[in-house]
Amino acid sequence: MNDLLDALFHAAVYALVAGAMVVLAFYVLDLLTPGHLGRHLLGSDGEASYSAAVVTSAWLLGTGVVLFTAIWTNGESSLGTALLWTVVFGLLGIVLNVLMLLAIDAVTPGNLRAIACTPGRAVPLAWVSAATAITVSGLVAASIA
Repeated sequence: MNDLLDALFHAAVYALVAGAMVVLAFYVLDLLTPGHLGRHLLGSDGEASYSAAVVTSAWLLGTGVVLFTAIWTNGESSLGTALLWTVVFGLLGIVLNVLMLLAIDAVTPGNLRAIACTPGRAVPLAWVSAATAITVSGLVAASIA
């Protein structure tokens, strides 16, 4: 019974920490894009931005992959050690995604961060940005495993 309670406690702690990291990833992306990302997604200022949805989904999915891999790989160590690895690699994934978003923005025409919030259908650059976020997160996850 103690093993079950320990496992439930660990799961709850991992979920809370990982959830906070996902919220942080969203907030960082919100800071990088013009306006309020939530409003772009909801369309409260007019039509919703499917580009913002594509990029945001990739960021959150990528962050989740990194966090999952950190937890899965370090789950057998002490809870404190596993949580430390989870936070460190989660932050690394977010920082590298910021750098790649800025790099892609620098080498593509226009302002990718603004384009990613343009109302209407998803534009090709949003898909490129999303693919980059998933790729970077996958590489961080691979470095953990």
